[in-house]
Amino acid sequence: MANATVGPVELHYEEFGDGNDPPLLMVMGLGAQMIVWPDELCQGLVDRGFRVIRFDNRDVGMSTWFDGVEVDMAAAVTAGMMGQPFDGAPYNLSDMAADAIGLLDHLDISQANIVGASMGGMIVQTMAIEHGDRIASLCSIMSNTGNPEFGAPTPDAMGALLSPGPTEREAAIEHSVGVSKVISSAAHFDEDDVRARAAAHYDRGFNPDGVTRQVAAIMASGSREEGLQALDLPTLVIHGAQDPLITPTGGERTAELVPDAELLMLEEMAHDLPIPLWGPIISSITSNVIRVA
Repeated sequence: MANATVGPVELHYEEFGDGNDPPLLMVMGLGAQMIVWPDELCQGLVDRGFRVIRFDNRDVGMSTWFDGVEVDMAAAVTAGMMGQPFDGAPYNLSDMAADAIGLLDHLDISQANIVGASMGGMIVQTMAIEHGDRIASLCSIMSNTGNPEFGAPTPDAMGALLSPGPTEREAAIEHSVGVSKVISSAAHFDEDDVRARAAAHYDRGFNPDGVTRQVAAIMASGSREEGLQALDLPTLVIHGAQDPLITPTGGERTAELVPDAELLMLEEMAHDLPIPLWGPIISSITSNVIRVA
């Protein structure tokens, strides 16, 4: 593990595999640290011939936190759901995309394959739109286009996501497990595994204020639909048919807009990366990168 100074932030990152293999940059979602890309999943991609890089986005984990910067969560969510601009965010998805490009600069990577999940999908889409010459292939998982008409969450999922959580360790871990029960794949939910990962997440860097700022960043960034229609690179969209947080129309709309995009809709997947589905996820990412040639 190492750190990279990228503009105003310090990004904590980790690499797997051979440095000479094609680079695969993994970008995680809202409030999620890089360890939500499990070691075993990263190794599965290494076994397919990739140099895998994962990192903590700004405001999570061991990367820079924007402590003391407050945002109005209610105003941000209301603006986003109504498709109106929100100007109360300290940064937006373009800033987070620039962080990821800066990490590639730090690693002397001129062009990378990029994979993003949830908010990470929004970030990698923004990278492809705004830094297209640096991107070889794009994979957007359980994400959307920024158009609130597509992928809207169910009331239960939105309620779980926005419910205020406790800060004491054990209570915070149980709250995280409760949220996961609402948004995760019912057929593959492993409560013991989810609790262990929640504990690791808490101990590594518990920062609920960072989640609020990241929500504001999403709401401040608007729709990416025009930019997505102009992309010209191998693109894969993966989505769960059971996803209650970003419902399937979010992925369907993304695949519809990006020219020649491929859509993999996984019937038993919700808003998570269940172990039994790693096989098709890894295979489809590999096939998308092969399209680069």
